[in-house]
Amino acid sequence: MDLNTHTPLRAVALICTLSPSPAPSSSQLLTDQTMAALAEHGVTGKTIRIADHDVKPGVKTDMGDGDAWPEIRDTILGCDILVLATPIWLGHPSSTAQRVLERLNAEISETDDEGRMLTYGKVAAVCVVGNEDGAHKVGADLFQGLNDVGFSLAPNAVTYWVGEAMQGTDYQDLDKTPEMTAATTATLAANTAHLARSLKAAPYPAS
Repeated sequence: MDLNTHTPLRAVALICTLSPSPAPSSSQLLTDQTMAALAEHGVTGKTIRIADHDVKPGVKTDMGDGDAWPEIRDTILGCDILVLATPIWLGHPSSTAQRVLERLNAEISETDDEGRMLTYGKVAAVCVVGNEDGAHKVGADLFQGLNDVGFSLAPNAVTYWVGEAMQGTDYQDLDKTPEMTAATTATLAANTAHLARSLKAAPYPAS
């Protein structure tokens, strides 16, 4: 299949740090680097720090008065790529990331005229930061959740950094980006953009 590498793509990144803006955030930093890497493949987009918005708990597309999720959901549905970024807390994704997955659960019952979830054809990727081991486990949790609600994931669609156990260094405290993290971010961007263009050219069949 001859893919047009100049086909424009849109991405939105949901940053699930527990800290609202303008607090510094390692999750924000790695996400910004990921979005910059995606831009090298013709992907434009925006980041949303979930802690800045009143995303209500629940498993519906709209939880009523004051719920910020419907607008965020519209942004997701208007994009080709979703980047989900989380810190590791107690060996798990942040509670904010879990809330995002719970809200995305509503997409299971939202389908097009051919029975496909509205998220079919959209590609997801994951960013993880933390101070101890656990990035693979957290990535696996998010991969499974995102796949359950209709997103596709390219090979190596996670980038991460974890510091030495029982130490206090954050990703944002590093003097420079570690070479392996930078290389992983670049691979994520290349594979995610490629898969998004592939699905744009050849959508999944009707359910």
